[in-house]
Amino acid sequence: MHKSFLLILIIVSVCLMSCDKKRVFDEYQSIPNKWNKDSILTFNLQNIDSVQNYNLFINVRNNSDFAFSNLFLIAQIQFPQGKVITDTLEYQMATPNGQWLGTGFGDIKENKLWYKENFRFNEAGEFKVSIQQAMRKNRSEQGIENLEGITQVGFRIENTQN
Repeated sequence: MHKSFLLILIIVSVCLMSCDKKRVFDEYQSIPNKWNKDSILTFNLQNIDSVQNYNLFINVRNNSDFAFSNLFLIAQIQFPQGKVITDTLEYQMATPNGQWLGTGFGDIKENKLWYKENFRFNEAGEFKVSIQQAMRKNRSEQGIENLEGITQVGFRIENTQN
């Protein structure tokens, strides 16, 4: 019985991995306890086809300690030759009645958030994607020093074809 369970587990794992044919890059970084406003998460991208177009996503896992209905982020793409693209992004994380958006059971919800569509990494070399939280309370110019409730942030690249 133990061997058959292990075989089924292996088959299911292989099927799940093969179903993700669009994935080019998918990496998460954990946020220990609180996300400091000065903490920048960086993802290093190497060997990305400079002819292909891609869809880019920011993945966010949050728990019930996240006290807001939206999330503000600053995302930056640094090109190998020095060009930098910076975006200030806002994502809705909960419905007006407070129900979390995203997928998952229990306390943790995962949100796959659109960042850029049909993006081309049109230079050879290493790209760097940086993500920083930019949350503020209403009528306050000061950023939230330590944001609670975000447990992991990821960056994902998908092929536009398939």
